[in-house]
Amino acid sequence: MNIGQAANASGVSAKMIRYYEATGLIPAASRTDAGYRNYTENDVHVLRFVRRARDLGFSVAEIDGLLQLWRNRRRRSADVKRIALGHIEDLRQRITDMQEMAGTLQQLVMGCSGDDRPDCPILADLEQPSAAAAGEPKRRRGAVDEPGVRKRKTPRR
Repeated sequence: MNIGQAANASGVSAKMIRYYEATGLIPAASRTDAGYRNYTENDVHVLRFVRRARDLGFSVAEIDGLLQLWRNRRRRSADVKRIALGHIEDLRQRITDMQEMAGTLQQLVMGCSGDDRPDCPILADLEQPSAAAAGEPKRRRGAVDEPGVRKRKTPRR
């Protein structure tokens, strides 16, 4: 099947399929004599796995590790569980961070008169240095550096 059919069957856009191939997350599809990508049912099965993992919020690096474990019939379920538990912890932290952001914004909005005057506590707060500017490192979403989650430097062939 061509890339459009694989995209429809898997729920992964053609653009993302190309991206996953380019980054080495999934192997490059075989090509027809005319140079078009040709996908098998197994390729679609892998793409569905990737789609479900993305729907659960796993990063590409985490999905790479999960795919490696999925393909390894001698895997330890403890390794899969460790990745999932780490992801749950990350999700909970992001929820906490977003709740704090919403609370801060709510306070700022409550302090804003919302009238014709130019004074605005929201803008005044935004012009203040952020925690990152004060030297706190910024956490990156999906940054993973754990055993079992290999960061690929070159695409698979």
